[in-house]
Amino acid sequence: MTLCDASPLIALINRGDDNHQRCVDILPSLSAPLITTCFCLTEAMYLLGRYGGWLAQQELWSYVVDKLLIISEQTSDNLTRMRNLMEQYRDVPMDLADASLVATAEMLNTRQIFTLDGDFYIYRLWDNSSFEVIP
Repeated sequence: MTLCDASPLIALINRGDDNHQRCVDILPSLSAPLITTCFCLTEAMYLLGRYGGWLAQQELWSYVVDKLLIISEQTSDNLTRMRNLMEQYRDVPMDLADASLVATAEMLNTRQIFTLDGDFYIYRLWDNSSFEVIP
């Protein structure tokens, strides 16, 4: 099971992104479906809308419809954990999308994350283990 941040979703769809080919090349080696959060999906939709409008957003929706991308439901416990994580990493700082991924990783007991965000080398899970960052 692989968590997916907004950054590779944007890079996969935006062919002009410097990381586009790198993300396309690594995608087949990842276990499908990818798991994301509504917060990451919102971030990706917003940025893709600025890049390519509805057509780019529609391509991201197709990932969800085709079940290549699953949106993990957030519980009230996860929301509390996100708040605590954002406070803990306030000096980085940690945004809500990143906090949602860390909380979801803990909930799903996974360490593998598809991201272009270097902060995931800093973040630690509840047991102090590190993420396996891809690519």
